[in-house]
Amino acid sequence: MNKIEIRLKVNDKEICMNVDPTMTLLELLRNKLLLTGTKEGCSTGECGACTVLMDGIAVNACLVLVAQVNQSEIITIEALEQDGQLDRLQQSFIENHAVQCGFCTPGMLMSAKALLLKNPNPTEAEIKIGLSGNLCRCTGYGNIVKAVEGAIESKH
Repeated sequence: MNKIEIRLKVNDKEICMNVDPTMTLLELLRNKLLLTGTKEGCSTGECGACTVLMDGIAVNACLVLVAQVNQSEIITIEALEQDGQLDRLQQSFIENHAVQCGFCTPGMLMSAKALLLKNPNPTEAEIKIGLSGNLCRCTGYGNIVKAVEGAIESKH
């Protein structure tokens, strides 16, 4: 199969590589770049476990082909923590007990991050809409919404 060259920025690191054009962004992140924080759940865009930011917008990495990410900036869960300091969202998820098994957490955090980048002070209803593409089988969502609200409050 013919490969294509892609250039992109992943977590502030410039990447240039030849890849199979049918590879998904999820496969690139997990299998080629070894960024395994992004989880593979359904592989059909239904669960949100693979959510990353692509040019500041939350996307399901399982639905994006690598050819679509050429010249894009990708942010994964690994980039939220900076210099040993958790992002305020991560800290709030811990403080609000928004994590049980943890499988959905990276996708939830990235969807919440995209929401807060777009709208730094969302209402509870807007938070629920912002997280609506992410499924959690453990928590019932209440503490997840509280965690996003807590991250907003900690900013002020």
